[in-house]
Formats: sequence, structure tokens, C-alpha cells
Amino acid sequence: MKKPKFQAPTGMHDILPEEQKYFQKIYETVSDIVSFYGFKKIDTPILEEAELFSKGIGLSTDIVEKQMYTLKTKGGDFLALRPEFTAGIVRAYIEHGMFTLPQPLKLYTFGPVFRAERPQAGRYRQFHQFDLEVFGEGSAVIDAQIIQICYNILQDLKFKDVIVEVNSIGDSQCRPYYKKLLVNYLKSHQAALCTNCRRRLRESPLRVLDCKEEKCQRVVARAPQIIDHLCQECNNHFKEVLEFLDALELPYHLNPYLVRGLDYYTKTVFEIFEEDSLEEKHIALLGGGRFDMLVKLLGGKDTPVCGVAGGVERIIEGMRARAVRFPRSSSPQVFLAQIGTLAKRRSLKLFEDFRKAKIGMIESFGRDSLKAQLGRAQKSEVKYTLILGQKEALEETVIIRDMDTGRQRTVKLDKIVGEMKRKLKIKK
Repeated sequence: MKKPKFQAPTGMHDILPEEQKYFQKIYETVSDIVSFYGFKKIDTPILEEAELFSKGIGLSTDIVEKQMYTLKTKGGDFLALRPEFTAGIVRAYIEHGMFTLPQPLKLYTFGPVFRAERPQAGRYRQFHQFDLEVFGEGSAVIDAQIIQICYNILQDLKFKDVIVEVNSIGDSQCRPYYKKLLVNYLKSHQAALCTNCRRRLRESPLRVLDCKEEKCQRVVARAPQIIDHLCQECNNHFKEVLEFLDALELPYHLNPYLVRGLDYYTKTVFEIFEEDSLEEKHIALLGGGRFDMLVKLLGGKDTPVCGVAGGVERIIEGMRARAVRFPRSSSPQVFLAQIGTLAKRRSLKLFEDFRKAKIGMIESFGRDSLKAQLGRAQKSEVKYTLILGQKEALEETVIIRDMDTGRQRTVKLDKIVGEMKRKLKIKK
């Protein structure tokens, strides 16, 4: 087959009709569960000011340095396709004065996000996430509840072996001291680090802990652990998070080197995996944590926030791997066949009558051959075919054909909807 002239851009993909059921299932599951917990939906623009992300996520992060799609408008605005949701939702929270609403305020969203990274299995340049944020509550119980919600979502999507990796990365009180300890240790092992981590050592040393290179992981495995150097407040907060997770009987691993890849996190960070994928790919299905300084950093009031984002395509990969079954959608049971121009006119109106009556119907208005239309009706496995020809159109009647027996009878056009409701046993 000849290669088409135009194709989807590298790392971006079409979501074909047969794939839509996965997206729909995830969106419906998330919406149902988070609504129970009091979350309200918000939608933010796909384009935001680029500075929102550079300031919020951090200038030295891979997202801002390498992965943002940016553009300059004719009016001189410097914009970026959103690489994640949190900064945009925080911007909306500040801009619309949502801090005046009763707190905690719980918001969620779905949609595409964009990162110019190297496409590979489970990673795209345009991909989809769902995102949850809780504003105005600093208690550790919120951290645990968000993890519980994520666990519930994956359970409802038939993921059985789910594990939470959790850590605390401290705050502005205790993290600077830990950074000094970490930098001193990493400098003494600098020759064993990859090129990226040598740069990170200068700009954002905590991000070295997040490196997936094997040689860097060997160095990191002997590095000082931040949980040994937390201030009293962060230590108490993290202890409470773990106690709540124990009370909820959620399976978790304490990962003292988990830091996440964004600068805005404080205290709790977590990622959720399928347990059997930990050693293979180490690609999280969901990840999040607490970012109590971000609202103030972006110009708002001092507001604690905790949130999480889930990768839709990654979750779909897992659903496919376990062959998740979907309930069969109810197929239309009536086919409308017509012959001739007058019959076609009548059929258009009749089709709308059936739509209003919520009776599923298939048609083939572009064809005039009765044989071809009956053939399509047979393939569609409908129970009945309605036949409207020139004679029936003039007499305002329609023929009902039972596709199993081949028997036919004629009914007045204005009675056909009621007759089909009776035959299909549809309640009025």
C-alpha cells in the first residue's frame, strides 16, 4: 500500500472509533468516583502563557527545558501548549477568586496535554490525562484520600495488582539541608553519573534521584535519604499519611528516592503502578502529591494543595493487556429501507420520528436497490425491516418485514412508531 502523503505528526495519534470505548470507560469511571467525593469539573485552555509553566513547574525541569511546545502570536504573546494541568488549574483558582468559596475546593478535569519528548511505548507527544486537585486543606488525610480515590479508579478499571510508592520530599524548612548532603554525596560520585545527571547536579540535584539510567540508580541507591532529614512538621505529616494508608489497608511501598519530576512538590509525593510492571518498565499509571507553595508562587494567597494526574493511554495499555470486557451496546433492531424519491422524503421524517421515540434504527438513504438494502439489514442482524416504496409513500403506509420468518404486513405510517414499540416491547 502506498504511503499516504499526510500522516499524524510524530508522537501524536488518532483515536479511532474502536478505541473510543476505552477513553469513554475511563472518563465515566473517573467522573462517577470523584463526583462521590465532591469533586467539580473544570476545563482550562489548551494554550496558556509559557511563563505560567516555567515559573510553576521550574526552569530546570525537563518539561520546561526540552518538552514544551511554545509559540509567539502576532500580538506578541508567548504561549505554550499545556504540558500538564496543575499550573493552569491553579491559575484559574487565583484568577476567578475561588479562594473565597468554601474550602476545601475539589476540582477535576480531563483532556489532552503536550510534551515534545521522544516517542516510545506508552509515551506520546500528545497524550491524555485526568487530573484531581484539592485546594485549601493541609491535613494528611487529604493526601491519603486522593491515593484511595486513585486506587478505587484502577480497581474499577479491573487492575488487580496495584501498588503505591510513596515518599516525603520535605519543604522549604528541611529540604535545603538535605540538598547540601545530597550534593556533597553526588559530587564524590560525579564520574559515575550520566551526562544529564551531571547537569542536574548543578541545577536541580533532587532530580538525580529520579533518573532511570542504571548507572545512576546504583549511585542513588547509596545516597542519603530525605526521610532521615525531615523537619518535625514534615515528619509528622508523613507519619500521618502512612497511618491513614494503613487504616485504609492500601498496599504501599516506602520509596525514599521518589521525588517526581516537577519543582512545585512539597511533603508527600506518590506514584501508582501495576505491581508486576515495577521491574519491567517502571512507568507510573498515576502520580501526584502535595504542592503547598504553588498558589503563592503564582501570585495567590498561601494555600495548601494536593493533587494527582493519571495517564489515560498508559491505563488503556493495561486494560488491553488484561482484555477488559465492555458491556455490549444495544444494537438497533430496526432497518429502514426506501425505494424512490417520494419514499426517501417520507423516510427522512420517519427516521426522525423513531429518533424522538428513542428506538434505534439503521438506514441506507444513499441506496435505491431493495435487494442491497435488505442485504445490509441482514448483515446488521436487525429483527425488523421497514420497507417504504413509491406505492406505500402515496398510500401513507409502510411494510414491516420480520427478518427471521420473512413474513410481512402493512401498517399505516402514523401508527408505525407505536406498533414497533409494541413489537420490541419498549415501554411508553
